[in-house]
Amino acid sequence: MFHIYYNKEKILENEDIPQLREADRAQTLHSIYREQMQKREERYLSGDPSILSIIFLCQRKAILISGFFALLKVLTMTISPLFLKSFIKVVDGSAAFKYEVYALTAGLFVVKIVESLSERQWFFRTRLIGLQVRSLISAEVYQKQLRLSNAAKMTHSPGEIVNYVTVDAYRIGEFPFWFHQIWSTNLQLCLSLIIIYFAVGVATVAAISVLILTVVVSSPLAKLQHEYQTKFMIAQNKRLKAMTEALSNMKILKLYSWETNFKKVVEGFRAEELKWISEVLSQKGYCNALFWISPILAAAVTFWTCYFLGFTLSPTNVFTFLATLRILQEPIRLIPDVFGAFIEAKVSFSRIVKFLDAPELENRHTRKESCGKEVGHSIFIRASEISWDTNSAKATLRNINVVVNRGEKVAVCGEVGSGKSTLLAAILGEVPRITGIVQVYGTIAYVSQSAWIETGTIQDNILFGIPMDHVRYQETLEKCSLVKDLEILPFRDLTQIGERGVNLSGGQKQRIQLARALYQNADVYLLDDPFSAVDAHTATSLFNDYVMGALAEKTVLLVTHQVDFLPTFNSILLMSSGKISRAAPYEELLASRQEFQELVKAHNKTVGSQRQVEYASTRNRKSSAEEIENVRTDVQLIEFSGDQLIKKEERETGDSGFKPCIQYLKHDKGFLHFSLSGVFLFLFIAGQLLQNFWLALNLQDYSVSRVKLFTVYSVIFCIMAFFVLLRSFRIVDLGCGASESIFSTLLNSLFRAPMLFYDSTPLGRMLSRVSTDMNIIDLEVALKLAVAVGATLNTFSIFLVMIILTWPLVFLIVPTVYVTFCFQSYYFASSKELMRMNGTTKSALASHLSESIAGAVTIRAFGEEARFFSKNFEFIDANSSADFNSFSTNEWLIERLELLCAIVLSASALAITWIQSGASSSGFIGMTLSYGLSLNVFLVIFVQFQCMLANSIISVERVEQYMHIPSEAAEVIEDNRPAHNWPIVGKVEIHGLEVRYRPNSPLVLRGINCIIEGGYKIGIVGRTGSGKTTLISILFRVVEPTGGKVIVDGYDICTIGLHDLRSRFGIIPQDPTLFGGSVRFNLDPLAEHTDHEIWEVLEKCQLREVIGEEEGGLDSLVVQDGTNWSMGQRQLFCLGRALLKKSRILVLDEATASMDNATDSILQKTIRTEFADCTVITVAHRIPTVMDCTKVLALSDGKVVEYDEPMKLMNNEGSLFGQLVKEYWSRSANASMQSED
Repeated sequence: MFHIYYNKEKILENEDIPQLREADRAQTLHSIYREQMQKREERYLSGDPSILSIIFLCQRKAILISGFFALLKVLTMTISPLFLKSFIKVVDGSAAFKYEVYALTAGLFVVKIVESLSERQWFFRTRLIGLQVRSLISAEVYQKQLRLSNAAKMTHSPGEIVNYVTVDAYRIGEFPFWFHQIWSTNLQLCLSLIIIYFAVGVATVAAISVLILTVVVSSPLAKLQHEYQTKFMIAQNKRLKAMTEALSNMKILKLYSWETNFKKVVEGFRAEELKWISEVLSQKGYCNALFWISPILAAAVTFWTCYFLGFTLSPTNVFTFLATLRILQEPIRLIPDVFGAFIEAKVSFSRIVKFLDAPELENRHTRKESCGKEVGHSIFIRASEISWDTNSAKATLRNINVVVNRGEKVAVCGEVGSGKSTLLAAILGEVPRITGIVQVYGTIAYVSQSAWIETGTIQDNILFGIPMDHVRYQETLEKCSLVKDLEILPFRDLTQIGERGVNLSGGQKQRIQLARALYQNADVYLLDDPFSAVDAHTATSLFNDYVMGALAEKTVLLVTHQVDFLPTFNSILLMSSGKISRAAPYEELLASRQEFQELVKAHNKTVGSQRQVEYASTRNRKSSAEEIENVRTDVQLIEFSGDQLIKKEERETGDSGFKPCIQYLKHDKGFLHFSLSGVFLFLFIAGQLLQNFWLALNLQDYSVSRVKLFTVYSVIFCIMAFFVLLRSFRIVDLGCGASESIFSTLLNSLFRAPMLFYDSTPLGRMLSRVSTDMNIIDLEVALKLAVAVGATLNTFSIFLVMIILTWPLVFLIVPTVYVTFCFQSYYFASSKELMRMNGTTKSALASHLSESIAGAVTIRAFGEEARFFSKNFEFIDANSSADFNSFSTNEWLIERLELLCAIVLSASALAITWIQSGASSSGFIGMTLSYGLSLNVFLVIFVQFQCMLANSIISVERVEQYMHIPSEAAEVIEDNRPAHNWPIVGKVEIHGLEVRYRPNSPLVLRGINCIIEGGYKIGIVGRTGSGKTTLISILFRVVEPTGGKVIVDGYDICTIGLHDLRSRFGIIPQDPTLFGGSVRFNLDPLAEHTDHEIWEVLEKCQLREVIGEEEGGLDSLVVQDGTNWSMGQRQLFCLGRALLKKSRILVLDEATASMDNATDSILQKTIRTEFADCTVITVAHRIPTVMDCTKVLALSDGKVVEYDEPMKLMNNEGSLFGQLVKEYWSRSANASMQSED
């Protein structure tokens, strides 16, 4: 417990926390689990062994030991009331021997100490079991997601998988703490009934009847709670799925001005979730009220039974009976919590089991040990039918036959959606193989079409688990054109890359992917269109230096739309409609295949216009290397600051006091509900005190009839029951109201946050707030707050009774209270930091999991599952270490407080014998001891729930951090709203525009000046990272200008609302994004268009045929991120959105990078036709895309280098645009000439 003392000197950090024992670490636990699983599988060959039985087998020893301590605790706690009877006899002068009082005092002290030590061991060991089970399940879920089949991914979204670890695994991990309560409460009840029988005789039957009735009544409530809990989890999953999609694609929502609509979708799911939260809390409220009332009801019914049976009640019998019931009171009150924990664990476990039983990839083991030398080929596919959907009648790829010899370079081309990326996925073993053979010989390196970047440094992403070889590493940087990028960075290759590479341009992400693949020195390279994201010069350089140079001896399969590269390949696979229509060298394919000729002609048409040919013939001056270097832009990352963009997760430090509680209660009349529940609880406890005082005062006063005695007692009970019910209602209202208000504020804050927040905040941190933390706020905070307050009032009521009835104890109780608060404050200094660390480490675990889900294909392709799995163990252990030390310190505190309780109780019993008392005081003596016997129970609950509340309230603190994010500018400025048809002309004026992403960081755009006339078609070109995308971001105010103005049709865009601005512009973004739902929803999420209009747009986008073939038509399924559609098809969807929107200003940000030239040509014609009178601003790496623009804007290093008509720029000496055209033409000329021959 050294960190408790250490924290008095400084704030605890992760490095201050002791590491877990080897036996408690996730890797050890997982190895034991797998070993047991294997043994069971070998023993029972038929059927899979139960996961639950394996877990029990692994933990059986720990469960038995903790069960022994639970038994010891129950026995010592149950015999405590027997001391009360003996003490009363001693006070009445019936001592068996002279020093009996001292013997009883010593015995009572020993029993209480044994009770305390056994309970602490019980709780500590069950907490440890829960931690181990949670770690094991978290590891299993992570390992499973790395093996999940595509079909299983359709039913288990990334958000749901993260939820399995951050919510379900934690709920299952909580259950072992409650497990022994199930039988120990029943055992304690049976033993207590024996004691009650000796106190009240056959009237015990009445008490048993009440307790049985309570259980009977609670059973349907428990069933309802299980039902509601299940529905709540389903609703929560829907909400988390929508939240995950929205948060991970927030830039797209902002560009389309869809935030409000998607926020309403989330709010709809949240409304359903709140409905079930209300039901779950209500059931818990009813159960709590029932079990709070039942012991007092049992007492009242027992007293009336004694009266009717003529059983004489003495103070000794009555207070032995009440002391026993009082000790039973808290275990009985905890029964709803046990039910709740069991139900939550059962629901969560069923969800986990369903996930772990989900189908896995069947063809993961396609690669062979041989590197291909023995067999002569690297890739062998014969007569293969391959389909993403194994239930579909039509396979995705049909009759695939491919043989790629070792060292060959093979290109894969074809129209959008022809199956190119699926072919690579099949080679990787990612797609189910229905028939045929797919074999790969040697190691594989894979570069995905949509770049996946791991959070960490650039160096980490390139090495990707391979040891550093400085020579090879430097060569890799040079071959991938990354040297210039790294030179301008303050941390060079140690610069932290944000989640999903948010602080990198698209081209930079692809080059890091290429570097990662090259450094692996693999045998086979699968490259999925990696050059579409970079400019012409960089693409040429990469192709020559990387594919034809660094990979000269390697086997390469390259998916590409760039026809100019094709003549250099050994063979080309021409794909169409899921088939390889022909596989042959370039010349042979050109001579024999009409569709390939059309593909090349489409390319020549875009490249080989007369003005380009003339330009090429008249400009045969050789550009020196120095000339090219003069116009080459220093490639820039988004961030230039000396600080890393991705910051360490923020957390509060120090004692925040009541601040988080106040933050929680300020929502939706929280203070009112809390105050009323407190008043009702106070009245309940006052009623309980009044009941016992009434009995103690009148039990031996025979002038008060038994009827009157028990009638008053029963009336007070009825009033108390009423107050308990009212308190339960108020707690439910408090929990539901606070949950609704907190989430609403959090949702608004997140959806209004600027993009800089998303660029610097990993998705896992946000998901941790909206899943784990909100789950705690939804279901735990209100109840724990109520119990903590109740335990506090109960504890102080005990102290009050003991002081009033045994006044000398004031000299012991006051110091005890003081020492208690000292211990508690001492403990809280460390506990709160540990819980904050628990939250941050859980966020890190969630981030790693969500990142691994996104990059699962890449991780598997490189064979890095074991390394990522090992890294996941580290994240689990970091989280477990904080949790372990948290509950350990909790037990440390409670043990010391229970020692104080034992001292106070023993002193109280001893003090009774020193105070003169007559027979009339026997009742008060019994009352004092009955309260004293329950002191440790209530004090433990008081401290325990104070600590549990402090731990849970950390979630409010964490959510609060994201509830007040500085927001973007106003969505609507009522005083300056443009007309509904603005912009009419589409004129854009940019004056002195300067942009920096963060204060004190260098300018990214430096004094941009240009005027775009309405209806002009403007092409924006420049090297990768020159500022093209930043300029586009300014038009939509995704980034706010640092200086200068952008005026559109007379309006300074910074003076109007963001919704009015973004909703009037159209955009086809660089990263095509689809959302889970239907085709209709993805094209028209605001439901503004008819089906006829949507079909017309699909016709123009070349998508009508493929969607028409789908069974659902416009209602056809689109999974999260649109992964069931090709990258090119996703881009066509984005074009369809733009066509439906019919904006006066359209922005195309690398809109056709993932399309073949034929499709690109058709779509460019569609854009020219549909947006003939509109202003079109096109950012492109493909030079032909901008050749027919009215003007070209060339950017370099954030400045305008040139802005003029394309032909004029090409004829200018030293023109940057001229250089780009020359580079593009030089690599295309060979292909053009061969096609003309």
